[in-house]
Amino acid sequence: MNKAVLLSVMVFPGSGHLLLKKYQTGVGLMLIAAIALSVLVYNMFQRAAEIVDKIQSGEVQPDVLAISEMLSRADTQVMRLATTVLLIVWLIGIVDVYRISRKQDKNTSAKTK
Repeated sequence: MNKAVLLSVMVFPGSGHLLLKKYQTGVGLMLIAAIALSVLVYNMFQRAAEIVDKIQSGEVQPDVLAISEMLSRADTQVMRLATTVLLIVWLIGIVDVYRISRKQDKNTSAKTK
C-alpha cells in the first residue's frame, strides 16, 4: 500500500488525492466529508446541551439510565444520514485513490522498462 492510500484510510477522505495531485477530486471529497462531519458534531453537541439543561432544571436525574433513555428517544435520522454520507465518501475516496495510484504505478513501471 502506498502513502496516498494510507492517507485516505487513516487521515481524511481526499487527503490521498491531494498527495497524488488530484486537487479537484480531493477537495471535493474533503468538503463533502467535512460537511457531514460538522453535521454530526453539531447534532452531538446539541443533544448534549439539551441533556445538560434538563439535568440542571431537575427534569432528568443525572444517572446513566435516564440519560440513555433520553438519547434513545432522540430523532436520529439526520445523524444516520450524515454518518452514511461520511462513510460512503470515505470509501469512495479510498477506492479511487487506490485506483489512481495503481494506474500511476503501472505508467511509471512501463516508462522504466
